[in-house]
Amino acid sequence: MNAVIVGSGLAGTIAAKTLRELEPRVGIEILGEERHPYYPRPNLIEYLAGRLPRERIFAFPEGWAEKQGIALRLGATAARIRGAERTVETAEGASVPYDVLLLATGARPLRPPVIGTDKKGVFVMRTLDDADVLIGLLRENRRAVVLGGGLLGLEIARAIRGRGAEVRVVEFFDRLLPRQLDAGAAAILKGQIERSGIVVQLGAVAREILGEEGVRGLRFESGDEVEADAVVIAAGIAPEIGLALDAGLKVGRGIVVDDRMRTSADGIFAAGDAAEHAGRIYGIIPAAFEQARVAAHNMLGLDMPYAGTVPSNTLKVAGLYVTSVGNVLDEGPDFESVVRSDPGTGLYKKIVLQEGRLVGAIWMGTKKGASEIGRLVALNKDVERRKVDLLGETFDFGEIS
Repeated sequence: MNAVIVGSGLAGTIAAKTLRELEPRVGIEILGEERHPYYPRPNLIEYLAGRLPRERIFAFPEGWAEKQGIALRLGATAARIRGAERTVETAEGASVPYDVLLLATGARPLRPPVIGTDKKGVFVMRTLDDADVLIGLLRENRRAVVLGGGLLGLEIARAIRGRGAEVRVVEFFDRLLPRQLDAGAAAILKGQIERSGIVVQLGAVAREILGEEGVRGLRFESGDEVEADAVVIAAGIAPEIGLALDAGLKVGRGIVVDDRMRTSADGIFAAGDAAEHAGRIYGIIPAAFEQARVAAHNMLGLDMPYAGTVPSNTLKVAGLYVTSVGNVLDEGPDFESVVRSDPGTGLYKKIVLQEGRLVGAIWMGTKKGASEIGRLVALNKDVERRKVDLLGETFDFGEIS
């Protein structure tokens, strides 16, 4: 059997490693559009900040794929799937036969409707090459604007600030991390970020990136302008579905898959940021990891279902740990929230209950208890009797395990 994987990111790499663990004899070939082997996306931020040397970005030692009998073809762009012939054609002219195929094509960065996003000095931070170019620019240019106050935008801003540059975060919504935090937590986070020297501008609509030869500033819908030497776009991502669409696979916002990560075409699977499962696109590392393992099992005919992933995000901004898991916005009459807050220290704990069961949590300002609360959310645990206690600093989570 020959298994071909399109995409050398997290989902593609984990699927390949799982295939090899399960079946030593299966042929495995990865087609990776990037020139570099797999590296965790968070490592890009550490590299951008100067905290991680370039040679330590990569997840595995050089030559790991060859040692495991995996053919890793970097710089190979999959251009077309021929389902009847069971081949993948590359832009370089190769025809790669498969018995089973995994589409782990990932996601592409979204560009907002802002004039001038094609100018020199405008970046999206998606690849190692992007980081290399931005680092080079920041050596001589010290003013940056980040468009987007989500997870990636804040991480990028923190990294740029770590290099001593001036940074402004521009967010369309009225709070930071609008998908992960409620208003109370977001307000505390904003204060912490501003104390680290990052300017935060909320409810702002960017209209045009200014400059002729390069970036010199940003103009807003209000007519106000700010000076900048670089603009980094962190306005979200969209599943990369072009290859699947051209092949006639069923797509929605992503490549539609069932509980076995099978697409609508025989022998073709999908996983990671490109996959849409039960109407949901996760776009988070834990989901990509779990989906890749499930896909690998089912590609070999070993039945394994995927039951979904509880949304969970953790980051550290301005020295503040932030964890958001499950439903944190408690919208609707069936939800109840319990909050403990100390803006002075940056502490904010919130749990969301539905009929006494834990469905979401925000854990900010401390790592203690964050993994435990995430586990309880995943279990949909009944915590009605201990809902106030578990927000305490000394609470023993073993009491409700």
